[in-house]
Amino acid sequence: MTKRVLMVGAGLSGAVIGRRLAEAGHALTIIDQRDHIAGNCHTDRDAETGVMVHVYGPHIFHTDDEEVWHYVNSFDRFMPYVNRVKTTSGGHVYLLPINLHTINQFFGKTLRPDEAKAFIQSLADETIGEPKTFEEQALKFVGRDLYEAFLKGYTVKQWGCQPDELPASILRRLPVRFNYDDNYFFHRFQGMPENGYTAMIGKILDHERIEVNLGRRFDRAEAEGFDHVFYSGPIDSYFGYEYGRLGYRTLDFEPFRYDGDYQGCAVMNYGDVDVPYTRITEHKHFSPWEKHEKSICYREYSRACGPDDIPYYPIRLSEEKALIAQYVDRARQEAGVTFVGRLGTYRYLDMDVTIREALDTASTYLASVSEGGKAMPAFCVEP
Repeated sequence: MTKRVLMVGAGLSGAVIGRRLAEAGHALTIIDQRDHIAGNCHTDRDAETGVMVHVYGPHIFHTDDEEVWHYVNSFDRFMPYVNRVKTTSGGHVYLLPINLHTINQFFGKTLRPDEAKAFIQSLADETIGEPKTFEEQALKFVGRDLYEAFLKGYTVKQWGCQPDELPASILRRLPVRFNYDDNYFFHRFQGMPENGYTAMIGKILDHERIEVNLGRRFDRAEAEGFDHVFYSGPIDSYFGYEYGRLGYRTLDFEPFRYDGDYQGCAVMNYGDVDVPYTRITEHKHFSPWEKHEKSICYREYSRACGPDDIPYYPIRLSEEKALIAQYVDRARQEAGVTFVGRLGTYRYLDMDVTIREALDTASTYLASVSEGGKAMPAFCVEP
């Protein structure tokens, strides 16, 4: 039996769920308040330089999920791309993540891996037991010098508060490698879509049973004409901010163009707190298979997200956790709607995880239909 399904949001979650349901014979209406598809993954050619620009900041695809890797490659060819980040700190340029080259350069040494490991251990603050804050986590593992050079200033700018106010969980992994590997990610599969994310998502949405309406805000009254709604917008917005607004950080971008190669790499972080921006991204380096004489760069600034801003990073400190718990309880009282994606579940999600969850959510819905209309949960993944 064909179901009429409404998807709110034409980003990765909406496109992937919509495509799977359409292929299974259901009718999809997808709406998005923006005038383009692909959400924050949106890419577009800069008219002046010809460079493919990541309009809302860089999105680099990396995953260990082979099914997801094959899925995205079925809609566009992913070209080889390895994210090699640099950082400027104290007037010098270093490699990130902190690795053996960074350690030797920073301390003026020529340490081997085992020597470097012992050296960093000697710098670690052994008085800290179980780290409770970001700062304690950093000091326990890399010591004060590396923490202040590479982590403290950037974190203050990114989150708008001191590192001793942030939970240790934000610094999930040991931020140091004892070899010369400067690949920012560990995953087996890494790359960029040859024609950009917007073209890729456009192909995902290109199905006869999918209707896409852009520049259209969602009204909850619309849901009455559909068998089910998948909502990938902000969960607090769905409920009219009934309990208050969830906290996010947003980003401002200051574009500038350059005749030539501005910084020689895609991403240059700025660890010093007196530099107001967190990083500069040079977009032609995200497509190394293309050649461009001119360049377009973004200076990136982080700040608190206002009511009219684009939300990027959920804050999820104690106040926000209490608030999201209220919205989750409220969502579970709703029938006929499932909250998905970064904004719908108030979680920071990499693109591969977003796609994996979307594929699994679509499978859950199709199973519920085949089982005679078994009710879909408000969340297929716990927020």
